[in-house]
Amino acid sequence: MLWFLFIEVMACGICHIISKDGIQADPSKIQAMVDWPQPASITMLRGFLGLTGFYRKFIKNYAAIATPLTNLLKKDAFLWSPDAETAFQAL
Repeated sequence: MLWFLFIEVMACGICHIISKDGIQADPSKIQAMVDWPQPASITMLRGFLGLTGFYRKFIKNYAAIATPLTNLLKKDAFLWSPDAETAFQAL
């Protein structure tokens, strides 16, 4: 039991909770994703994709869902669309 407590404390520093029940996302990071404002710039979008990408193993079909957002990172392509909004809300 003590070993799991040690791992859990250490894992919080890397944004995962590891316990006898398995690996879970840090609830504070999930809340940060939920509270993230709609990106108004490429910089904001990169930040959002960086945060969500860190947790991609917890998000089924992450790459397919994020495609409309990653397409906005192309040169002169940042134009928020309904597809981008749908992807943003899904993540």
